[in-house]
Amino acid sequence: MENPVRKSILMWLCLSPLVILILFPFAVMISTAVKPRVEVLMYPPSWFPSEIRLQNFVDMWQATRLGPAVLNSLIVSITATVLCLLVAIPAAYAAARMEFTGRKLFRQFLLVTQMLSPIVLVLGIFRLMAKMGFVDQLPALVLAYVAFNLAFSVWMLQAYFQTIPRELEEAATLDGASAIQRLWRIFLPLAIPAIGITAVFIFIYCWNEFVLAMTLLRTPEKSTLTLQTFSLVGGRYQVEWDHVMAATLVASVPVAVIFALLQRSLVSGLTVGAVK
Repeated sequence: MENPVRKSILMWLCLSPLVILILFPFAVMISTAVKPRVEVLMYPPSWFPSEIRLQNFVDMWQATRLGPAVLNSLIVSITATVLCLLVAIPAAYAAARMEFTGRKLFRQFLLVTQMLSPIVLVLGIFRLMAKMGFVDQLPALVLAYVAFNLAFSVWMLQAYFQTIPRELEEAATLDGASAIQRLWRIFLPLAIPAIGITAVFIFIYCWNEFVLAMTLLRTPEKSTLTLQTFSLVGGRYQVEWDHVMAATLVASVPVAVIFALLQRSLVSGLTVGAVK
């Protein structure tokens, strides 16, 4: 047996407990989602159901109003992602290429904001949205998501912009291109991979976020997917676990697919600009 193969097998043996620990909740979720309801709380429990009941997903979709919640999450996530990129791209270009007073302080400020959790600021955000009349409105959630993702997006993009050769920008300047034209014609086409990865990170954050949604939204019609899934458990005398796990699986699949397809790009996107 070759040494690299032996090393690979040894590494997988060492990592297998961690892999099992990580996959265990997903195994429980999938098993419960496809079980008949009478087998969900059966004792002793069984991993494999007597029948694969896909009708659970149909029943859950009809009984839990998950469709409007999915639509609300899509609207909020896509809108917040687009708005965040529209603001972050020119800001990242300015931080990467333009000299201005307080430039280093601005970049340090971007890092400091990443240490703040939405939970710490949730009271202030609620009072601000209440004064603006945005409580129980999806635009409130969009604005909050943009605010919390903007610093991360600027940091990601400015790191990538710094890797673009200055000679290209200087040549465009000699041809009479303005700063906006240089950004539009040179930086944006070259930065499409970084912009795409940044957009994925923003979308995943918005799709999975719960605390701000629970604070700012009130009526079931405005609920996002995470909030609607939580409502299947919170404040109920009887929890229909087959519906809960089916809804959780529906909420988890898009994010899991995105991570599976873009795993290498997501990891490389986090280290963009780290080495020059």
